[in-house]
Amino acid sequence: MHPSALGLLGAALSIALPWPQVWRSCVQRHTTGLSATASWLTFALPIGWITYGLLSGERIQVITNTVTGAAGLAVLVALLVARRELRTGRALAASAGGAMIMLATALGCAAAAALLPGSGRLIADLLGMVLVAASIVSAVPQPLALLRDRTQDLSGLSPLRWRLTAGAAASWLGYGALTGQPAVFLSASAGLAGALVVCYLLATRQAAPVTALDTVEPVRWRETVTTRNLAMAGV
Repeated sequence: MHPSALGLLGAALSIALPWPQVWRSCVQRHTTGLSATASWLTFALPIGWITYGLLSGERIQVITNTVTGAAGLAVLVALLVARRELRTGRALAASAGGAMIMLATALGCAAAAALLPGSGRLIADLLGMVLVAASIVSAVPQPLALLRDRTQDLSGLSPLRWRLTAGAAASWLGYGALTGQPAVFLSASAGLAGALVVCYLLATRQAAPVTALDTVEPVRWRETVTTRNLAMAGV
């Protein structure tokens, strides 16, 4: 497939992918299962990629990440509004620290490019290295949260969103490889790995078979209640 076609496919999927989660979190008010750290990074990383796109002349990055950043902000606000414990100073320091570093780095790179005319490409390459590291880090919190607690309620997670994430990451991986952009290729590789883990966990959790205990215990409870009622009736 031609690189431009992969880029357009990646952009289309990236623009589409956040909206199922926006619907679930902002409209249906379901936020359980969402990682606060991942939500903060989902908002901050697009700002880094917008800066990268402006410095490198990659308009497709600017357009795509403007949309995904706005959607990420909407989900983050919905999460913070719904869960008061995430708004404490300690919780914010733990969950938002990485995002704040990412935002400060993007702002610093933009300022440096403004002060040093003609250095945009070089600064974009340096920022790209930071974005690769940040993308790898951002791919970890959500699957890690699901792996650490196998019993948590996942109703706040949109399976469609993560399937689209996997498709978008695969497209950007191919685009980065064919256009010689290591930052895009490596960050997409990390995103694809994280998305596949989440998709697998969501699929296996939803398809988990009913255990014998699940069927036996209600029967035992009904038998106990029936016996007690008969005894009270003098039967």
